[in-house]
Amino acid sequence: MPVHLVFCSCPDPDTAQRLAATLVGERLAACVSVLPPMRSVYRWQGAVEQAEEVLLLAKTPAERLPALVERLRALHPYELPEIVAVEAAAGLPAYLEWVADATRE
Repeated sequence: MPVHLVFCSCPDPDTAQRLAATLVGERLAACVSVLPPMRSVYRWQGAVEQAEEVLLLAKTPAERLPALVERLRALHPYELPEIVAVEAAAGLPAYLEWVADATRE
């Protein structure tokens, strides 16, 4: 079963923790890693901006990806949140199976 890694930047640690707990609690992700603050530089509405953000890295099977993206979009405070998913090309089979098992309804 394909597993996706979903990247999502958050404005602060509290928001990141709340989103991570919700995604795991609702079985949309098997695990969400909350990475330490980072500095993001981006173009927004014609201007170059900078912000300190916290990055989420969620692990979810392909079948749960649409629901995870929808839920993140609904809960995220940004007007246009960064939600980018990449499919894992490979991984430890037992871990990939755990991701699937942990997200079954």
